[in-house]
Amino acid sequence: MRLPLPQFSTQNRQPGHIAEVIETSTTEFLAQCLEPEDLSFAVMPPFGSWVKAFDEESGNQIYAVVYHATTSPIDSVHRARALGLSLQELREQQPQIFAMLKTEFRAAIVGFQLPETAPSKNKNGSKRSNDNGSVNGSLFSTQYQHLPPRPPQVHQAVYYCEPEEIIQFSEQLDFLRTLLQLNSAPVDALTAATIREIYQLRQADRTWLVQAGRSLSLLLKDDYDRLRVILSQIHL
Repeated sequence: MRLPLPQFSTQNRQPGHIAEVIETSTTEFLAQCLEPEDLSFAVMPPFGSWVKAFDEESGNQIYAVVYHATTSPIDSVHRARALGLSLQELREQQPQIFAMLKTEFRAAIVGFQLPETAPSKNKNGSKRSNDNGSVNGSLFSTQYQHLPPRPPQVHQAVYYCEPEEIIQFSEQLDFLRTLLQLNSAPVDALTAATIREIYQLRQADRTWLVQAGRSLSLLLKDDYDRLRVILSQIHL
């Protein structure tokens, strides 16, 4: 029987809920992945993938990019050792192994979204629209590509970002500067992985990719070798 971990429950888990914040700072947060429902390792989010966490205190939704992930024992005393077993053999002979390991990841904060506001109404009770046809206080509130006033708090849920959110956020490219200024990550590979995911979500939007390349060229101050390496890693 698998040993239970009391901090997580697989019941009533919302779609896309993958982790929980266990350490936080102004520029990034550390999250522990939730236990899977079966005997397997927790799913590690891909390098350069987009995640989000909700700050209940401010109401802001924080956007971040995964730049480092690890799987290690749950305590600092016991180290994992090679057993020479397949995953299926581990499930049959050493099922407790899966409960003795934890998967964590670090994500760099690249922006945030303000809380949604209720739409205003005309005197007749109908919702008031803007000139462009959108409704005041619409579903997608303003997104900002700079550090939020505060990061998500400890024990806040972490979710995968929806494709629509990533596409909307990437209409502006200021977040690339944040990625390139990270000190604790392979920034060139991270920037390439982040752009690659967006490019794939945008279904090979060449115009957007050219715009991203121009922004990178300005940020790298005409360092064409770095620019070439980053762009060479972007593909479908």
